[in-house]
Amino acid sequence: MSIKIYKPTTPGRRETSVLDYAKLLDKKVATPKRLLVGQANSGGRNSQGKITVRHRGGGYRKIIRVVDFRRDKINIPARVQTVEYDPNRTAFLSLIAYRDGEKRFILTPDGLKVGDEVVTSDTAPIKAGNRLPLAKIPIGTFVHDVELLPGAGGKMARSAGTYVTVQAVEENYILLKMPSGEIRKVPARCWATIGQVSNPQQFNIRWGKAGRMRHMGIKPTVRGKAMNPVDHPHGGGEGHNPIGMKYPKTPWGKHALGVKTRKRKKYSNQMIIKRRSK
Repeated sequence: MSIKIYKPTTPGRRETSVLDYAKLLDKKVATPKRLLVGQANSGGRNSQGKITVRHRGGGYRKIIRVVDFRRDKINIPARVQTVEYDPNRTAFLSLIAYRDGEKRFILTPDGLKVGDEVVTSDTAPIKAGNRLPLAKIPIGTFVHDVELLPGAGGKMARSAGTYVTVQAVEENYILLKMPSGEIRKVPARCWATIGQVSNPQQFNIRWGKAGRMRHMGIKPTVRGKAMNPVDHPHGGGEGHNPIGMKYPKTPWGKHALGVKTRKRKKYSNQMIIKRRSK
């Protein structure tokens, strides 16, 4: 997948780049309607209608695909029919058709093409798209869509271009190196898919203008130092000034940067061998 740069015909186009979806949009297989579902826009509000996450709202209406993160059809080969875009995630999806006729969406590994065959099996070859237990995957292999608990479905390494590296074997656990640099233990009976997630060029996109972010449902963020003192701890002063404080704060006075937010006694702390680098 390549990045497309337009001619600067307008100020917004001058700094804009997009992914070239020409190959993805050439679909000859219809998507089953049962795999399509509408997504409600919460606008960052909870069940009480209060805003708990700021700067969210608007955006275009999304019809998202139902993705099979468990892939529990064991030893049944499936053939890739499409590689397509999903508005709910950065990675591409593949529609696969099993030999028994059932169709499902899976995350597309980088390099997987239409016509390739994938399978979920503990004896499957080490090939991009195949899914195996971590105990059967060689050390040093890139994997994605990794389970945290056996049978719970993939939870880790699901966004575009990410992967987890199998580091070592420790009794009934496998040591994995996460994209953040963290090393953690995962039960050896957990399943993972071979390969790196598709669309690694996602990180190189230049959004170019604020309007593209509004289409994604992201509202503008006003700097605290541009406000008045009554509105933000950083507010006030004449002209361009620093915040004038030892550390940046939120509008409610809490630390904004450099503070650990993970619970000190979280149940999964015992599974983490090495913390991520700051």
